[in-house]
Amino acid sequence: MARNDNPRLREDDRDELDERVVDINRVAKVIKGGRRFGFRTVMVVGDNRGSVGIGVGRAQNVPDALRKSSDRARKNMRKIPMVGTTVPHEHIGIVSGARVFLKPASPGTGVIAGGGVRAVIECAGIKDILTKSQGSANVLNVVQATFAGLTEMIDPEQEAKRRGKSIEDVQPFWTKSRNGQDT
Repeated sequence: MARNDNPRLREDDRDELDERVVDINRVAKVIKGGRRFGFRTVMVVGDNRGSVGIGVGRAQNVPDALRKSSDRARKNMRKIPMVGTTVPHEHIGIVSGARVFLKPASPGTGVIAGGGVRAVIECAGIKDILTKSQGSANVLNVVQATFAGLTEMIDPEQEAKRRGKSIEDVQPFWTKSRNGQDT
């Protein structure tokens, strides 16, 4: 079998991943005879356990564009460092004019995000985070900035080793033990 390998395995893989369509946009290509219309879709795929990917698909009809964006998102999946249910530190993801500020939050806060940022965060499996989207409101750039911000985060264990400190010194304050008990 060629590219798809076993169709049944591919369907099982689709069932366990969380797929979200973030944007469907009609686009036009200007050619000699006028305009040729097509569709651009942006999709986020994640396993809700720390891996997430984004994909963009363009085609003459929506189902083909969705299939393309889904396949590209699966190929583009990256592992995101997490501390419990949140991110390890503050970070700003920047793509073009879009800036997305990501800040860890204490347990029980929930996902404070909107639109495309929320889709990326929830597909990654992050349960507690504060976000702020600034600059461009272009959905594609905001989603890419969120993805860039998450993938650029540094794992607390690697940072502790690099700085020569204990892991508790580089994690958010609520993950540190109080009176010998973990919170």
